[in-house]
Amino acid sequence: MRLAQAPPTKSANAVYVTLAAQVVSLGALVVFEQVRGRHLAAEVAAVGGRPSGADADALAGAATAFAVLLLLVVTATVAAAIAYLTWLVRTRQSVAPSYARSTVVAAWFVPGVNLIAPAVLVYETWQAAGPPEEGRRGRVALVAGWWLSCLATLAVFTLVLPFDADGLTGLGVPELACLALTAALCAATVRRITALQRASSARIRTGSPAPVAPATHLDPAT
Repeated sequence: MRLAQAPPTKSANAVYVTLAAQVVSLGALVVFEQVRGRHLAAEVAAVGGRPSGADADALAGAATAFAVLLLLVVTATVAAAIAYLTWLVRTRQSVAPSYARSTVVAAWFVPGVNLIAPAVLVYETWQAAGPPEEGRRGRVALVAGWWLSCLATLAVFTLVLPFDADGLTGLGVPELACLALTAALCAATVRRITALQRASSARIRTGSPAPVAPATHLDPAT
């Protein structure tokens, strides 16, 4: 296999940075929610949502801090999504220059299809990246773990949280833990695939033969 482009290392680094920013910003919002958010929600409700005079002065600072933290979370989430899709497209195109970007977009945004297609796409990308450093089971386990945690996090934030909100957002440690786990598994797949592409690219430049996966990693069924 001959790579058409260099591995997207910079795109991978952007994924790591934006995922970290997403987790940190959500963590800050969760801390604010636990320390001040519930009281702030009660205070706003007590004044009818339209404070004035001394009430306005007392609530303005906390409300501004909440708005800034919420904006940071949204910005980091959008940035992480863009960075990840950019990495995925460039990774696919590094092994197939004619690969259509629309395929990645469709896999992620077409309703119904996006329940399984992203995981399949990432697994196929891993397979195409180069000779495997581990057996099929290891790749399947990591991709499946990442995607199941991603779906669980999405369900928590879109289906559970809106109906179980307590305070300003209802966010707590469980929601932060779900996001942190998803981000960690996502970063792990990006790192493994990018490292494999770098190794394959280096072998092509030096003319070294591709390694063969150890027999102990083979699927017994094969």
